[in-house]
Amino acid sequence: MSVLREMVMTEARPPVPPFAVESATKKVRGAEDAWNTRDPDVCVRVYTEDTRWRNRAEFPVGREAVRAFLARKWARELDYRLIKELWCTAGDVIAVRFAYEWHDDSGHWYRSHGNENWRFDAAGLMTHRHASINDQPIRQAERKFLWPLGRRPDDHPGLSELGL
Repeated sequence: MSVLREMVMTEARPPVPPFAVESATKKVRGAEDAWNTRDPDVCVRVYTEDTRWRNRAEFPVGREAVRAFLARKWARELDYRLIKELWCTAGDVIAVRFAYEWHDDSGHWYRSHGNENWRFDAAGLMTHRHASINDQPIRQAERKFLWPLGRRPDDHPGLSELGL
C-alpha cells in the first residue's frame, strides 16, 4: 500500500465518538452522501481495515471485501438513490433507518427499507455494520427519490417528511 493511500485510510473521520444527536446526524448524512456517489472507493474510506458487516445474507470482513460487495451491489442496483435518518445514538454506536430506490436491468423498480447498527473506533471509522433490509416492488410512478444522481439536495424531504 502506498504511503499516501495509507495516510488517507488511517486519518480520523470526524465526527468521532462519543456521539451526541448533532454529531451522529452529521455522521449519518456523511454516510448517505458517500453512498449516493455509488463509488466503492469513496465509501470504504470510513471503514476500518478489519470492518465486520452483516448485509442481508452476506458477511463481508475487511475493507477490500466491502469494496467488492459495494461494486457488485451498484452493478445490480441501478439509478440508486438513498436517504438515511438517525434513529438513536449512544457512545460509539449509531442506529439508522434508511430507504433507497433502484431498478434492476429489466427496469423493475424497488424501494428497499432497512435499519443499520453501526459501531465506531476512536478515530470515527466504522468497525461494525449490521443491516436488515426488505425490498418493496414499486411502479416507476410511485418513486419519491427524484433528484439527479448524486447527493440528495438539502431541500429534499427526508424519510419522516415523506411518510416512510
